[in-house]
Amino acid sequence: MAIIHQNIHPHLNYFLCLEDDIENLSRWIELSVENEKTYSVELARLLMTASAEVDVIAKHLCKSINNQSKAKTINAYQEILVEAIPILPDAIVEMPRFGISFTPWINWKNQNNPPEWWTGNNKVKHHRTDNFKKANLKNVLNSTAGLLIFLLLYHLSKGEDYLYPIPKLFLPRFFATREGDSLRLLIPDGTNLSW
Repeated sequence: MAIIHQNIHPHLNYFLCLEDDIENLSRWIELSVENEKTYSVELARLLMTASAEVDVIAKHLCKSINNQSKAKTINAYQEILVEAIPILPDAIVEMPRFGISFTPWINWKNQNNPPEWWTGNNKVKHHRTDNFKKANLKNVLNSTAGLLIFLLLYHLSKGEDYLYPIPKLFLPRFFATREGDSLRLLIPDGTNLSW
């Protein structure tokens, strides 16, 4: 019997584990508008996990656009990424199973305007006593959707045409289209990317 191995990138595996945690969470917290402000230690963990991975991937993306980039802050990422990918603030991710859609980078339509979930994460990370309520379901879902968008762009920057396996809960409406059991990665018109 042969065993065939496919190369699954560690950043994608990290995202898929995060997605599994959210799927398990959905058994205890209904992913609904009424529960968007629900907060907990587990939601804090998920928010900080997703946001930290966004930070890691954002640095890679900025370097792939400008190899001299020293971007280390959300506003520096915004400047580089939105200039190269003007439609990024409009990017949509859906959760069809729950009838939810997200525009996690919508705040980037205005300069120096980090996403609400990013600000919430920083407040939870640095001032948890006063801001623990920001470790909420809404911020977790938006940060995870934002991470998926960056992962698609990251894989495009590596010259990859497909993403496999497909996430179970979060599906992009931008930068990819479903093709069989994979996502075909797409660079949209109007981008200033060399990839």
